[in-house]
Amino acid sequence: MVHFVGAGPGAPDLITLRGKQLLEEADVIIYAGSLVNPKLLEYSKDICTIYNSANMTLENVISVIQKAEAAGRTTVRLHTGDPCLYGAVREQMNELDRLGIAYDSCPGVSSFCGAAAALNLEYTVPGISQSVVITRMEGRTPVPEKEDIRSFAFHGSTMVVFLSTGMLPELQSRLIEGGYKPDTPAAIVYKATWPDEKKFICTVDSLAETAEKNGITKTALIIVGDVTAPSEYQRSKLYDPSFTTGYREAEK
Repeated sequence: MVHFVGAGPGAPDLITLRGKQLLEEADVIIYAGSLVNPKLLEYSKDICTIYNSANMTLENVISVIQKAEAAGRTTVRLHTGDPCLYGAVREQMNELDRLGIAYDSCPGVSSFCGAAAALNLEYTVPGISQSVVITRMEGRTPVPEKEDIRSFAFHGSTMVVFLSTGMLPELQSRLIEGGYKPDTPAAIVYKATWPDEKKFICTVDSLAETAEKNGITKTALIIVGDVTAPSEYQRSKLYDPSFTTGYREAEK
């Protein structure tokens, strides 16, 4: 059996209880060494074979899993955050399907949630934004043309940009071209929930400058939108005494 497990955003105590249990029971762990906190490996049992996938190909990963399966061993494929976001899990699952190897998924806390926690931020503030766009700039890995940053910027909703810290001059240019005002609030969160976490509130037109000034070149999330520095917003109806819900009558 193979378990795809979300490691969480960084802090070792932010893995789920189920994920921790799967790590404790695993015979083989293949972890994304470039991003996963190695302290999570301390949850593994004494007799456990551990591989760092940072220097492995898809074929290497599948080969390790095949050998584990042939020996009747359980494998945990440990991905950063939640595997469903930029985890390259689909290709692994397709190979396991082809080979007839059973697998399941254990969700994790995504780094975009960790970044919000670092800023004590709500992404969906009533009256400001009720939508969150999770996206990235194209680099060596392309992005579909219809998902260009400028097309998303047109909506003016909250945006969380992954894997783009090294392209901030181009990112801020596209955000402005797409429709965000230059002075739209923005934030940079470096290594959310890790001991060396850093966070900076700035504006769209100062993203590149802020990152350069503080030596941020990678492993950061970019958050764009008025929710990063809300001034006026609407109170939630859920807790409004004048609003009736399925559990509470409005006060008169």
